[in-house]
This record gives sequence, structure tokens and C-alpha cells, in this order.
Amino acid sequence: MANAIYPEFKQRLLQGEFDFDTATVKAYLVDLADYTYSAAHDAATDLTAGTGDVAVATLGTITTANGTLDAADFVFTAVTGDVSEALIITATDTLATERLVAYYDTGITGIPVTPNGGDINVTVNPSGLFDL
Repeated sequence: MANAIYPEFKQRLLQGEFDFDTATVKAYLVDLADYTYSAAHDAATDLTAGTGDVAVATLGTITTANGTLDAADFVFTAVTGDVSEALIITATDTLATERLVAYYDTGITGIPVTPNGGDINVTVNPSGLFDL
């Protein structure tokens, strides 16, 4: 699978269900042995159902400018578990439901990563998380 923006997120964005000025944005570090991307997935519950070890980080300094979603660098704290090969971004919608936003399994520096109980630092690409 290549990097993707979840189709349901695109639809919900077009319907005005997201305000990134007030949304909580998170990143999940996932093992692809436990999760398989599906264009039909739309909520974080699709991601976490039966996956076991999943590291989560809340992103800060969320900005939107000229069609680009950006965030500050972030840290997954004290990560244990299996090798993680993907990063998934989520955001809360106007109904306070955590929705899947973007899936990354290529082009992320340091991914795959083997957790060893320490912190995993993620540097957000200088051009942002994604462009619309």
C-alpha cells in the first residue's frame, strides 16, 4: 500500500465536519501484521480493533495554510511491542469522533522502527503532513 488520505476523511472534510483549529490530532504507530489499510475504514476504532500494541502521540501546533496540514515534530513515549511499519494520522470531527485522516507506510524517516521501550521521535516533513 502507498501513502493515502482516507476517502471517508475527504468526504467528511468536504461536508465541513473538521475544524483543525479545534480538532485533536493524533498519530498512531502501527504494526502492519496487525492492521491492513482499507479505503472503507474511517474511525480510529477501525485501527485499534484487535491490534494489540499501538503507540499514540497527540500532535501540537497544528496549522493549515494554502491547503497544507502541518504539525510540530512529536514523540511516541516509552514504546514497546512489535516492529511498526506505518504511521496513521487521526483527527476529531465536529461530532467528537476520532476519524482516520492519513496513512503513511513509505517515505517516513525512521519507519519501520523496532520499539525498545524508549521514546520514538518523529520529525514532520518541512512541507507538512499533506496537501489538498
